[in-house]
Formats: sequence, structure tokens, C-alpha cells
Amino acid sequence: MHSKRTSTCGVLTKQDLGNNVVLSGWVNKRRDHGGLIFIDLRDRTGLIQLVFNPDFNEEVHKLAHDLRSEYVISITGTISERAKGTENKNLPTGEIEVQVQALEILNKSKGLPFSLEEAGKVDEELRLKYRYLDLRRPEMLSKFKLRDKINFAIRDFMHKSNFYEIETPILTKNTPEGAREFLVPSRIHSGKFYALPQSPQLYKQLLMAGGIEKYYQIARCFRDEDLRSDRQPEFTQLDLEMSFIEEEDVYSVIEKLFKKIFKEAFNKDLEIPFRRLTYTEAFENYGSDKPDLRFGLKILNIGKLFENTKLKFLSSILNKPNGKIGALNVSSYQFTRSELDNLVKQAMEMGAGGLLWIRFDKDGKPDSPVAKFLPDNFLELAKKFNSEINEKSTLFIIAGEYEDSWELLGRLRNLLGKNLNLIDKSEFNFSWVTEFPLVEYDKETKNWSAVHHPFTAPESNWESKDIKEVKARAYDVICNGVELGGGSIRIHESDLQSKVFDLLGLDKDTANKKFGFLLESQDLGFPPLGGIALGIDRLIMILSGSKSIREVIAFPKTAKGYDPLMDSPTEVANNRLLECDLKVIDQD
Repeated sequence: MHSKRTSTCGVLTKQDLGNNVVLSGWVNKRRDHGGLIFIDLRDRTGLIQLVFNPDFNEEVHKLAHDLRSEYVISITGTISERAKGTENKNLPTGEIEVQVQALEILNKSKGLPFSLEEAGKVDEELRLKYRYLDLRRPEMLSKFKLRDKINFAIRDFMHKSNFYEIETPILTKNTPEGAREFLVPSRIHSGKFYALPQSPQLYKQLLMAGGIEKYYQIARCFRDEDLRSDRQPEFTQLDLEMSFIEEEDVYSVIEKLFKKIFKEAFNKDLEIPFRRLTYTEAFENYGSDKPDLRFGLKILNIGKLFENTKLKFLSSILNKPNGKIGALNVSSYQFTRSELDNLVKQAMEMGAGGLLWIRFDKDGKPDSPVAKFLPDNFLELAKKFNSEINEKSTLFIIAGEYEDSWELLGRLRNLLGKNLNLIDKSEFNFSWVTEFPLVEYDKETKNWSAVHHPFTAPESNWESKDIKEVKARAYDVICNGVELGGGSIRIHESDLQSKVFDLLGLDKDTANKKFGFLLESQDLGFPPLGGIALGIDRLIMILSGSKSIREVIAFPKTAKGYDPLMDSPTEVANNRLLECDLKVIDQD
């Protein structure tokens, strides 16, 4: 049996000189200098250099010849100071080393499927297949250390703010709340299914009906959706709900929570309150409901500049009820013709019918594929329209239906921000986007659907307004162009809830079948309430500078929902399916 370790590698300093220690960990690197063998020993706290000297212990020195990368070892030795000139200033333990007196090999390692030092260049699926190797890398360990620190800060804050942490069921009821749910067959109740919760939404509302008043949970959630870099079929969110509150109460709690997180995790003072934008302001200026505010480059509505244009494709757009002409004005960079052509190509790949650019020559005359259709004094007209347009400007113009054109301009804005280095990557820019539309029209189903979810409260006097203009009492918190979470003030009266269900095409019988328990609870003393859910994975992704939430989840799925480590999902034996009265039908 090996000796119990007395310290971890990364915490030792010059103050420990002369002390005897027992260390355990992985061989990170081995260097044989003939007489001396040097081993970098690694554990989750860091590295320390071990020295095997034949003059000090010949038997241990011989054993060290067998050591290879990722062997698991335990050593006993004495902390000593490195010789002058051999210190490693890039390593916290770079001024000391351990003269090894005893060595025990706890486990050997075969050749690795990939080098840990080169893991960033390896195919992601291979890394996920051997995730336990990938997790050994210091950069990965640091992300999970950060995640632990943030989870602890959340729980500490919520406890001190008088929230109760309460777990809600994982096996629940299939309800039409928006996202597609995973279904779980019941063996006991033949032909019936549980659903895995896409969020604890209904349960947290019922907790408010139960008089809890302030609830939170770091909850596991499940959505059977198409995946991308910031989505997984299972994910974690901070879920909270409060009774007897308004929007400002939610904003205040979340802002103070983030302030604590930044102080605890980074020792930084986060400025609060966050900037507030309505949905309309965000979309008009940035073409997105989650704008990246680390740089400017607002969208300009330049339809008036082309009211008398000879360009028929632009005049025809302006004659349409919802037709608009939008532009991005870049004056901080002079584009080459090849760069302009490439941006046109990229815009069309995004789905734009085209991208028109206009810049100006040394005499201030317009330079553009459509220059002959523009007046010579176009620059003067443009300056009068917007003072930010000048001789160094390049205008990028997209015309069409408002929502489609502005969404494309928003994506082009983000592309330009990245390509032109307009974004300060060290900045964390938080904002609230508020007053979302209550509903949106689905052209395929020809029905209205809730923008957030069907339990979101509409603004007051909503029934007297055009349904397309009705605002929801909903809000999202945004950081660096990423939606970290969303929430709303909820409906707490059954009459209003029934009206919203009816608007969304849920007839009375269906509503009672799916949500009868909620409607009944709203008739038995249901308090006013509201809340929010924050994506923990997305938060850690942003704060750690990761490109994907897969980097901050211990055992994630691939972009196609596959787990290479466990080789999951898998087929299930027929006898097991029959227990649940299920049968796989061959689609061929």
C-alpha cells in the first residue's frame, strides 16, 4: 500500500524548503539527462519537478528509467531549491524541485490515442471518446474549477437572499410548452409515457402556489432539439421564481448575483445596473434580440436616401408595406475590392439576395457597382442624413422585408465586428432586452405561438390592441451577444391563462387535459409571480473563453447528440422493449 500524500503539487513554495513530502499524480513529462532524470509530476493543482539522482538513491533512479507519460506514481522526497539559472518563471513551483527518495508506480499507461499537449488539434469526437484523458489537461481542469467556484457562489448568494433550494421531478408530464421533449415509456402504466423536463417551469409556478415565495434550483433540463455550439440535449440552468414581485425585482436579484460571481471568480467589480433595451430598440439598432454591445456599428434605416432613386430594385422594395433599406456604415477601415467581393459572397451565403456596397473616391464621388445610378452629391446627401457618414465610409446595404433584412444586417454586423477586430474580447458586456412580442405568427402552421412560453403575462390592456403589437412582460439577460437566460412575469389568474391558451390555439378540452392542474391551482389562491432561468453552461462558456458549451460539460454529446465515450444512444433488446409494450418499426 502506497503512502498517503501529504501535499498536492501546485501548492508548494520556497517556504516548504527542507520539508519531506509525499506526492501522487501523473507523469506529465520525462527528461533523461544521463545522470539525472527529471520528471514533471502533475495533479489537478499544477506541476512540480522531480529529480531522480543516482548518487542520492540508485535503486529509485533505476526505477525512474521505466517511467513514461501518464504513469500514475507516488513519491517521497525533500523540497529543495533549484540551482540558479534553472528556475522556471512560468511555473508557480518553478523555484523549487523535489529530490526523490522513494518511488512507487501505482499504474502504468499504454500509448495514448492522442498527445495531451496536442489535444486542441485533435478531432473533437476522438477527444470525447477519451474524455477522461481530455479532462486531465490543465486548461480543461481550470474550466471545471471555475464552474465549481461559480456554482458555489450561486448557492451562497441564493441562500443569503433567503431562497429555498428545492428539487423538482425529472420524470414529468408531456406538455406543449415549445421545445420537443424526450419521452420515457412507463413499464407499469402500459402505453403511457413520462417526459423529461425541458425546464422546471410548471413546477416552480406550483411551488409559488404552495407558498414557497422564493425558490431556486441548479436544474438538469432536457430538449430533443437540433444541436449547435451552444446547445446540448441535456443542460444545466439556474432556475428561480419569486412571488409578489415585478420585473425590477428580478433584474436586481440577477445583477447582484452576477456581481458576486465576478467578485468571487475573477476578483472584479462588475458595474450594475445593466443597460436596458426594449426588443424593438435592440432589433432596430442591431438586427438581433441578443445584441453584442461590445462595439457600435448600428444599423441605419436609409430608405429616405433612396426615395427618388433610379435603382428599380430599391424603389420596388420601398413600395412594399414592410419593405425597408438598411445599412452598416464602416469608416474605420478601407476595404480592398477582393474583400468587398468576399463580403458580398458571405452575405449571400447567409441568405441575402445580395449586398450592395457604396464607398467614395478621393473627390468624394460614389464608388460602387451602381455608381452611375447615384447622384454626384450622394455623399453630401448621406452626411445630411447621418453625421457619422463621411469620406472614409463604406456603406453595406441590404433591402427587403424589414425582419429578414435587419436579421441579415445583424449577422453581417457581427461578422464585421469580428473581422475588423472591433470587439474587445476581454470585456463582459451585460444588458437586458425587455418588452418582447407576446406572440409570433407561424407561417407553416398558420397559428400564433408564444415567443417565450404560454404562461408569460401580457402587458396591461392587451386585449384592446392588435395582437401583433402586444408586448409580453418578458426579459432576457444578454452577455457579449449570447442569451444567458430569459424569464417573465407569469400569468397567475385562470381567466387570463385560458384567454392566452385560446389565442395560441389550445381549445378548452386540450388546455384542461394538458394544464388542468395549473388552471385549478390558479383558482385556489395563486400569488402574482415571476422568475428567470439562466444557462449555467453558456455562462461558463463565456466566462472561460470557450468556443462551445461542450468544453465546459464534463461528458457532453457531439453536435449530433452522440456520446462517443459510452457509444450512446444504443439499441435495446426486444425483451426489454416488450416490457414497455414497445416495438421498433423498420423504417425501410
